[in-house]
Amino acid sequence: MAGPRGSDFRCAAAADRRLDDVAGTATHVTAFLLVEHHGPWGASAPRDSRLPDGVRSHLATHRNIKVLLARRHHRAHRESEYRLFLCFPARRLLLTSTFEDPEELMALDLDAVSRGEAPAWEQVDGPLFGVCTHGRHDACCAERGRPVAAALTATHPAGTWEISHMGGDRFAANMVVLPEGLYYGRMDPGSASEVAWGHEAGRLDLTRLRGRASATMHVQYAEIALRRHLEEDLLDAVRLVRRQGWTCVFSHRTGSTVREWAVTVSRRTHGEAQLTCSVERLSPVPVHDVVSIRQI
Repeated sequence: MAGPRGSDFRCAAAADRRLDDVAGTATHVTAFLLVEHHGPWGASAPRDSRLPDGVRSHLATHRNIKVLLARRHHRAHRESEYRLFLCFPARRLLLTSTFEDPEELMALDLDAVSRGEAPAWEQVDGPLFGVCTHGRHDACCAERGRPVAAALTATHPAGTWEISHMGGDRFAANMVVLPEGLYYGRMDPGSASEVAWGHEAGRLDLTRLRGRASATMHVQYAEIALRRHLEEDLLDAVRLVRRQGWTCVFSHRTGSTVREWAVTVSRRTHGEAQLTCSVERLSPVPVHDVVSIRQI
């Protein structure tokens, strides 16, 4: 199942040919921390960035906090302050602050953040659209991500940021929407603004939706499978009620009517492939399947 490898190999094109499903592939995290940084990001941000050594080490202390470097698209930074965003997707809480010296980041209590505790920062409503353009990490992120960032900046200049690696290079162009923590994949310049406008109207793009970062991957997949089954794209129409093993129970609201649905899924691998441009090692291709969808 492995595709061609080498300098001309593109993981996103290979995933397109395999028809890899984007559903259930969002990174599961407690919080996102976006740090404005216009210098080189290196291959792995923030580890390889030009942030001070102590700051880089501090930002890497918790696996359940997704740290993303951020910058505006083709806009030079001329201010004395840099922007910070902190998001707790399970609570749909988006906070912002600023800093002048990166050393100030050492004062952020990441132990508390990892426990879901929010600092006393200014709350903002969003939405914030973060488009991965991290070319040093993966060629597809730059080649597919930058045109999407340009298109979104043209229609949503205040809310659009280029961000470092967010996971799932093979689904480039990738976008995260905060504060909901929604991952989208296979974005393109023509659809980018439509997805953003749809989100502002409370609707999801079920073709490109990878999942909610506040949930584990099989829960993400179960929700998207149910939404596809019901043809339901309203953001707040489906809510997780409970889960037990590989079965998730969701409530679905249509008008004043609420029904519950049980969705059972499974996970397997289907052959091996090169899942990112930068690493030629072959890895198992994960696949989710629907076992059953039934109304309770």
